[in-house]
Amino acid sequence: MKIAVLCVLVCAFGISNGCVPSFTKVSGTAAPRTFCSGDVIFEDNFNCLNHQKWFFENTLAGGGNWEFQWYPGFDAENIFAEDGVLKFRPTFTSDRFGEAFLTQGRVSIPPDQCSQADWYGCDRTGNDNNIINPIRSIRVDTRKSFSFVYGELEIRAKMPAGDWLWPALWLMPEANFYGGWPRSGEIDLLETRGNRNLFDGSTNVGVEQGGSTMHFGPNWNHNGWPTAHRTRNQQPGYDAGFHNYTLRWEPTRITFLYDGEVVNTVDAGTGFWDRGNFHDSGFANPWANGTVLAPFDQEFYIIMNLAVGGVNFFPDHFVNRNNPKPWNNGSPTALRDFWRGRAGWEPTWNLGTEDSFMQIDHVRVRAL
Repeated sequence: MKIAVLCVLVCAFGISNGCVPSFTKVSGTAAPRTFCSGDVIFEDNFNCLNHQKWFFENTLAGGGNWEFQWYPGFDAENIFAEDGVLKFRPTFTSDRFGEAFLTQGRVSIPPDQCSQADWYGCDRTGNDNNIINPIRSIRVDTRKSFSFVYGELEIRAKMPAGDWLWPALWLMPEANFYGGWPRSGEIDLLETRGNRNLFDGSTNVGVEQGGSTMHFGPNWNHNGWPTAHRTRNQQPGYDAGFHNYTLRWEPTRITFLYDGEVVNTVDAGTGFWDRGNFHDSGFANPWANGTVLAPFDQEFYIIMNLAVGGVNFFPDHFVNRNNPKPWNNGSPTALRDFWRGRAGWEPTWNLGTEDSFMQIDHVRVRAL
């Protein structure tokens, strides 16, 4: 308890006096009661790991992508603050529980502790074809401590390198005001792939490419994300050093910037129903009573995670030079096949170094 209190004091931030009124709205235990335009309203510089700001995902679900990692809640082996940097470290489940556990073990997370029950997230038993998630990693978010709408979010981060690693900095709605995903939206500030030599044609789609995306639509099969998606390639890749990733969220537009350079600006225009061209979808417009920016006119919370693999983000037509992808996205044994191909991808993680770590220098939100 004394350590937790000390952490709160060390990581505290103040609200400036004074005042140009702000469009920003906030909620949560770490949200300020009063603030002005330009004020820092949420900040973490990771002098310590503040458990009162960050919620730790505890599930094997892997999202709708059937990702290969197990998020075990807080585990100091997988996440820690060091020298003012928050470090996400992926590890092998077999190193903790033994190789036989993957095919013979069971993970049963109590309902009051499991954060995602869908996709068999709370209870799994391993067998030869459907093994227990072989990677342990971390996902943290501010769902309980801080949500906001409109403002400027900046995350300074260094991305990991290693085949099939999938780091992400993103936001989800605090309440599904317009309905389930993607009706209430999703904002992906940055996603990259850890492969050093992953190509789509002649384009490096691994560490040299960062992408920003907004998801929205009346149901999962009608998602307008391609109209709000942009990528930016650079050499050396995003794993080579720290970069500033910024989301500038205004009432009529959202802008994504990497190191101050605009990657994408998504103007609301006449609204996201028109943007997605959903008029013939057979659905009613869920945002008809929202603002022109709906569904992105409600409060969202911040998420940072290091995922692995899955059956969506690494398309089968991508070419991983030197070490072919060991699973097919349509295979019912994709998880097993990934682990069986360990000899090909494990050396690329450079275990014993920090190459495979996602590292966060700071998270900062300013009021608009």
